[in-house]
Amino acid sequence: MTAKNLPNPPYYAVIFVNQSTNEDAEGYGQMADRMVELAQQQPGYLGMESVREPAGKGITVSYWQDLDAIQNWKKNLEHIEARKLGKEKWYEDYQLQVAKIEHGYRWIKN
Repeated sequence: MTAKNLPNPPYYAVIFVNQSTNEDAEGYGQMADRMVELAQQQPGYLGMESVREPAGKGITVSYWQDLDAIQNWKKNLEHIEARKLGKEKWYEDYQLQVAKIEHGYRWIKN
C-alpha cells in the first residue's frame, strides 16, 4: 500500500525530520533504499512519503497500523544498525514524533 492509498483512520504516523551531514552520500542513499525495502516488509506498514531539500533537510513520514507495528520496526536489527550509522555520520540532528491519525482527506486536481 502506498501513502496515497491509506486506510480509514485511526492509524499512526512516524514523522522523522533530519538534517544530513552530506557525508558518505552514496552509503546513505543505499541504506535509505534498504530501509524503505525493509519497512515495506514489516507487518503493519501502510506507506511512506519522503522529501529532502538541496541543503540537506529531510522529512520522512511513515504510516503504521498500530503502535505495536512501530515498536517492532524499531527493534529490527538492520534498522538499529541504520540508526547507529545515522548518529555516527549521516545526520547533524534529527527528531522523531509519533502521531495518531484520527481524521484525514485527500484532494486531487483533475
